Amino acid sequence: MTYRAPLKEMRFFLRELAGVDEVCGKPPFEDASPELVPAILEEAAKLAENVLAPLNGAGEADPPRLVDGQVRETAGFAEAYRQFAEGGWSACSANPRFGGMGLPHAINSAASEMWAAANLSFSICPILSMAAIETLESHGEAELQEKFLENMVSGRWTGTMNLTEPQAGSDLAGVRTRAVPEGDHYRIFGQKIFISWGDHEMAENIVHLVLARIEGAPEGVQGISLFLVPKFLPGEGGAPGERNNLGPIALEKKMGIHGSATCAMVYGEEGKGAAGWLIGEENKGLSYMFTMMNSARLHVGLEGVGLSELATQKAVAFAAERVQGRPLGRRDGAIIHHPDVRRMVMFMKSMTEAARAISYTAAGALDRSMTGEDGARARYELLIPVAKGWNTEVAQDVASLCMQVHGGMGYVEETGAAQIVRDARIMTIYEGTTAIHANDFIGRKTQRDGGAELSRLLLEAGETCALAAKSDRLANAAGFVGASVSHAQELTQWLLREGDETRAAAAVNFLMGCGTLIGAWLLLKSALAAEAAMEQDPHFHQARIRICNFYAAQVLPRAEACFSAARRASLPDQWLTDMALGI
Repeated sequence: MTYRAPLKEMRFFLRELAGVDEVCGKPPFEDASPELVPAILEEAAKLAENVLAPLNGAGEADPPRLVDGQVRETAGFAEAYRQFAEGGWSACSANPRFGGMGLPHAINSAASEMWAAANLSFSICPILSMAAIETLESHGEAELQEKFLENMVSGRWTGTMNLTEPQAGSDLAGVRTRAVPEGDHYRIFGQKIFISWGDHEMAENIVHLVLARIEGAPEGVQGISLFLVPKFLPGEGGAPGERNNLGPIALEKKMGIHGSATCAMVYGEEGKGAAGWLIGEENKGLSYMFTMMNSARLHVGLEGVGLSELATQKAVAFAAERVQGRPLGRRDGAIIHHPDVRRMVMFMKSMTEAARAISYTAAGALDRSMTGEDGARARYELLIPVAKGWNTEVAQDVASLCMQVHGGMGYVEETGAAQIVRDARIMTIYEGTTAIHANDFIGRKTQRDGGAELSRLLLEAGETCALAAKSDRLANAAGFVGASVSHAQELTQWLLREGDETRAAAAVNFLMGCGTLIGAWLLLKSALAAEAAMEQDPHFHQARIRICNFYAAQVLPRAEACFSAARRASLPDQWLTDMALGI
């Protein structure tokens, strides 16, 4: 079975949920038109299906190696990246001033989903480059932008994110990498770990965005600055020149994404620091890095969608061919005729579509915020922890069900189901664990504004339920979703009245419940659009309605369980700590 991009579903969600057609033609997307969208998606699908997917197994079997201080990527990856860059894919949403296409982020999101599904290890490299481009566009001085952005947007140079250190994981207050002023730049000294694609030979140069402390800066996150540190210093005419004093010292041996080079990096060996340039103002690096992290978090959520889609396709293909047992009412037949296999496949399909709906809606909100629409930025920020946290947890369930559908054949390597499970596992961890995003969702995104934006979303969901209740096809689903909306509204107000400890204990259940509910609302919204367009493509639009109804009946009850658990939230007492310590 080979990956096939679900182009029809993608286009439908881009139009009905992301609102791509509405932002095309408006500044800053004046060069984009709705007529271009199908052609762009088709070309992205060709790259995913014909170039990236065939290399997915190669990265698993023959991962990158560190040879004489230089990473050698998997054979074939460099040629694939050349095709990626020549296709202009690094430039999708970048500013036309630097050679970008200026396309809506929602279109780029659909392309990113395809690349992640086809070859997750490969896709991490360009996704981080796009996030680095966005950060430099937003916060870099004009001189830095002119010197670096054109080469990054063209894909000739790639970008990375350097946050984590051996003693400072999610708690960046512990960052020790230091920056010493020297003329118009700085010298960077320190070590970073878990740097995805921190080194390779696919591009001419690598631009590292590095968090560090300028000597004398305040302690904690208030004293962190952001620096641009290239692998090669720009030479004459912008071409790569002298090698900077940085490089990989080890490659992590990981559970999954074996084809991705995850490096431990050292900056400034033997007393000579690596040359770096300050981005923006001193001591504001963490706020700048949030631009990159939010971009990366949106894309990690799309990785969850992509792997869920791949797992679903693989499970359906296997179930349609595998003959085992005697399905009810049949003398023989493939396992797809067993009721529980059909249940698992529909569970996978509906969860994947809900995750896609959330990611595309978030990307669409970002696009609308850039056109100046009131409230769109708040909606985007509210949805980011859902798109990252909930979608990646969904991917764990869908990947596991893919293996379950395969039975014993899924536990052996030849089917590829095991690789999906391994690859998916990192997604709930990097770019912030699920708990980090849950605390962000319940704290900064809900408590900070007194629940105003979440209340607006839930109000919209209730309005959708009222419309759907008038439809014979969707009335039952509307009732289920409407009841869950009411429970979410009540729980939100209760949590806002509680203390910080209760909110922290309830956070993950609150996020997972809201994610499950938001997915249900968006599927109901898309089902209404499908019903209105039924005559155009009955088979396709009927499928959207059936998926919505299945999700509302079989998946949405998870939200009720999560809401109940959140309401009963309590922190473990000292006994648990004592037990863990063996006291």
